[in-house]
Amino acid sequence: MNIRVKHFLQREHQWCLRANTWAEQGWVRRYFQTVSRLGDGPIWYLLGAIILLVEGWNGVPAFLHLSTMAVVTSLLYRYLKKWTKRPRPFANDKRIHVWTAPLDEFSFPSGHTLHAVSFTLVTLAYYPILAPVLVPLAISIALSRVILGLHYPSDVFAATVIGSLLAWGSFYIF
Repeated sequence: MNIRVKHFLQREHQWCLRANTWAEQGWVRRYFQTVSRLGDGPIWYLLGAIILLVEGWNGVPAFLHLSTMAVVTSLLYRYLKKWTKRPRPFANDKRIHVWTAPLDEFSFPSGHTLHAVSFTLVTLAYYPILAPVLVPLAISIALSRVILGLHYPSDVFAATVIGSLLAWGSFYIF
């Protein structure tokens, strides 16, 4: 393994250890567990329902766009996880406590972050007024994955890049 890659992986592991200790504070742990649970899907389903409820037929294009993103991002992140098979941080180091149950076995990329970024960017293209709510939510979801011991920072970073590219690419289709 390249010495720079090895050094990066060691530093990233140290970041995971440090971030994971933040969850030892009860309020931090509860906040990020709640945000993470919302990122499992409920917040995005609720967002789609609210768009349809408030906008009626005018909300159908945004709803269909988000629904398409849900299918594409779900298929892609599942494929990437099975292909890379990167173990989660808590599986590599018993000092890293998993503060919430993972939805699947592997770490790369963060599906929660991939969804949060892509859904946020697509929604903001239709409803920029939601930025003060969705941007902090997406950032919190991404941070929760590292703090709760489920992902490495590079899993979250890669998911952010992939989610951004998918969202921006989807605007050419929609």
